[in-house]
Amino acid sequence: MNDKEIVNEINRLSEEEHRLEEAHVGEGLSPDESAQLRNIEVALDQCWDLLRQRRARRNAGQDPDEAGVRPAPVVERYQQ
Repeated sequence: MNDKEIVNEINRLSEEEHRLEEAHVGEGLSPDESAQLRNIEVALDQCWDLLRQRRARRNAGQDPDEAGVRPAPVVERYQQ
């Protein structure tokens, strides 16, 4: 996946996240919807991490295509 594709996926996931949240303002989410939202949030974190890895590799003169998606438990432990 190149940078543009990653950014497109971030945008798609963000839109999906907002649609899900806005559809249930004041109502709360069902357990399935909560799980879906959590999966979207993890996927977003992984995409952002991959984009940062690619940019860091490029800035260090390394091949950005050697960056890879890190497992959810890894990206979820990062400090914001």
